Parts: sequence; structure tokens; C-alpha cells
Amino acid sequence: MPQTRIVFMGSPEFAVPSLRAAADLFSVVGVVTQPDKPAGRGKQLTPCAVKTAALQLGRPIIQPDKMREAMDQLRAWQPDLIIVAAFGKLLRAEVLTLPPFGCLNIHASLLPRHRGAAPIPAAILSGDSETGVT
Repeated sequence: MPQTRIVFMGSPEFAVPSLRAAADLFSVVGVVTQPDKPAGRGKQLTPCAVKTAALQLGRPIIQPDKMREAMDQLRAWQPDLIIVAAFGKLLRAEVLTLPPFGCLNIHASLLPRHRGAAPIPAAILSGDSETGVT
């Protein structure tokens, strides 16, 4: 039986353990991550943590400015499932309906509490003694 084909979408360090786990369990056929960004005093282009991990894992990577630019490659990868972890871009129905098994989003809070782009700082600022991942 063929392995489930996964496309992984993520950017920061938070997403790296999920990428590594997916790569251990499934066939990660591609990784979509944010474009390299200028960082530091010299404003040198720096890859995000997911790109670095994907390179170490030998997985194909695309870094589109807009998701529209990624659609041809996503179709070519023929994912059964898309896993999203702290990707930082909204996904249109065109992406969400592409894989037959749908999309799985990993969020760093116990939803619906602290939905949005910064759930960990929100939990700390709210004084939460417990949080989780949904």
C-alpha cells in the first residue's frame, strides 16, 4: 500500500517538530514555507526554521509570495493531505479542497481561546496556567 502523500506548510521553529514527525511517518512530497527574509544588522536574507529543516530532510521546497503562485506545484505534488503549522498565510478553498483527505491545521492554543497569529504570547499575557495544541 502506498504511503500517504503529505504537503507540509509552516515557517517558524514551532512548526519544525511537526514537519519532522510527518517526515518520519509519511511521504512528505513537498514543503511550502515563507520566503527568506532580511534579518540582523546586515539585513542578510535568512531562511525560516522550516526551510532549514526541509533542506536537512531533503524535501522539495517552494517559497511563494502569494499562494496563487504555488497552485501548479501543489497540484503536481498530488498530496493526499496538507498539514499546516504556523504557516502565516490564509489558505483559499482552492488549496483546502485539493487533497482528498483535506487539510490538518496545528494551532498552539486550546481553540477557540487565543485564536489568531500569536497564541503563545496571548496565553502568557492572559496569565493562563495551562494551554495546549489543537
